[in-house]
Amino acid sequence: MKDSRIPKRRAALVVAGAVALTTASLTLQSADAAAPMSAVQAGQLAQRIGADRTVEPAGSYYDAAAHKLVVDVLDRAAAAKVRAAGAEARIVKHSAAELASARRTLGAEAAVPGTAWSVDPKTNKVVVTVDSTVKGARLAKVEKAVAALGDKVAVKKTPGRIRPLVAGGDAIWGSGVRCSLGFNVTKSGEPYFLTAGHCGNASSTWSDTQGGAQIGTTESSSFPGHDYALVRYTSDTAHPSAVDLYNGGAQDISRAATATVGEQVQRSGSTTQVQGGQVTGLDATVNYQEGTVNGLIDTSVCAEPGDSGGALFDGDTALGLTSGGSGDCSSGGETFFQPVPDALQAFGAQLP
Repeated sequence: MKDSRIPKRRAALVVAGAVALTTASLTLQSADAAAPMSAVQAGQLAQRIGADRTVEPAGSYYDAAAHKLVVDVLDRAAAAKVRAAGAEARIVKHSAAELASARRTLGAEAAVPGTAWSVDPKTNKVVVTVDSTVKGARLAKVEKAVAALGDKVAVKKTPGRIRPLVAGGDAIWGSGVRCSLGFNVTKSGEPYFLTAGHCGNASSTWSDTQGGAQIGTTESSSFPGHDYALVRYTSDTAHPSAVDLYNGGAQDISRAATATVGEQVQRSGSTTQVQGGQVTGLDATVNYQEGTVNGLIDTSVCAEPGDSGGALFDGDTALGLTSGGSGDCSSGGETFFQPVPDALQAFGAQLP
């Protein structure tokens, strides 16, 4: 979603380094099933459980009302280990491997522009989103692939069009485009910021006002495949580790983390400012007209052109960069985000 302006006083949003997580096997001694947890804590626990090869979870999500992590498993033995680790276990039909196989089939047989899919751990299915442009032979192709996968897949139709939100956090202006700044970062001690890759592809230089003086140049950009770009500051512009809340205040950012299904999140962008919603899927595949992007965060947050590159966050935690989606902030929509930890790792960047 391009079209973001960046006032100098808010010139940058910060991205925190990914939270280090242990990969040791789960132990009964560390379990506390009664303890309420935040979404970030639930995400950390989900990663630890996922690292235990004796459990092999089929997915997990955060129950915000109960403040707990719910983990999908295939048998009672795995369920007992999950409960011992401090999460709630739920026995489901389809394994992670089966759902991954269904995703590969969709990629081979249903990857037409206007479609997207991700695993929904709450239903234990791969949910395929089909927008209003998928018709005729293309729709028949998707329906045939879905039918062959049986109850491992569910279809959701959206009346809008799945697209990168390009129009030109705070707005940044490029060569004929407007995007939003995601997070301020550093690389080798020098100041940079992150934005969407489709924004970085569209312009090599950026300013914080339309037609204004240059404040940065695109150093690296990836889209499609991924959707992230790294911009180097070329002027003495303020770059706080914070997200503009568009109410006179800002949310300080101190870290970056992996999003969790069920997590309540906010997005800041130059077109629609701050909007909220919930994470509905991870590792989403989105088939834009321009090409396919993998590994995205699927959410119920709305966004519009110009919000591209803007910050997805939960309190002081940086989660994602706005990529694209369907719908708008009047009728609602579905928006996809590039995970921030992936961008940090790709560019060798850190929080300031």
